[in-house]
Amino acid sequence: MATAKGRQIMATTLEIIRGISQAAANAYDGAHVEDYSSDGKARTVGLKREEGNPLVDKRVMDGFGVSFHGNKLRINYHAEVQLKEVYKGGFESDIESMINEIANFLKKEYRAVTGDSLTLTADGDVNVIVQNTSRVRTWCQAHRMYNIGTLAEVEGVKAPSEDRMDVAYRNFLEQGGFAGKRPENDSRKKE
Repeated sequence: MATAKGRQIMATTLEIIRGISQAAANAYDGAHVEDYSSDGKARTVGLKREEGNPLVDKRVMDGFGVSFHGNKLRINYHAEVQLKEVYKGGFESDIESMINEIANFLKKEYRAVTGDSLTLTADGDVNVIVQNTSRVRTWCQAHRMYNIGTLAEVEGVKAPSEDRMDVAYRNFLEQGGFAGKRPENDSRKKE
């Protein structure tokens, strides 16, 4: 919360979304090494790509992104995996713990960026999809929805909206609209 003239003011929806977006952006590839960080501060999320030196070691491809759906935050996780990891058992719980680590990083980094606390409450289970293009290339995509506790004035995504078409336009379409009977002054050739 920011203070203005001695009173407490809640952060606006835009400030909260910008804070979460900046917290996610601070997890760029290489941010876990102090020498490659823009401010000299190492930030670790817990991703597989953070092991080793990003310039010399073999790179492991994984990462995350965030998207907003009304008053919910969706954390998307993508990783290149081997099939033996998938079949050994406990794969979904490993992915779930990775997404929880990402949520904890976002909370911590949001506090560092804005000075406010962020409340994320899991909403539903983790959805995991494993796909492959060959016997060598296999990847997984996972996501989980979280309720953002500080977004009080934002409505959640609801059922589809009702039809509110203008009556005059509806009558126009019912009479044939653009494909209806041609007017008398239309001198184009008939097809």
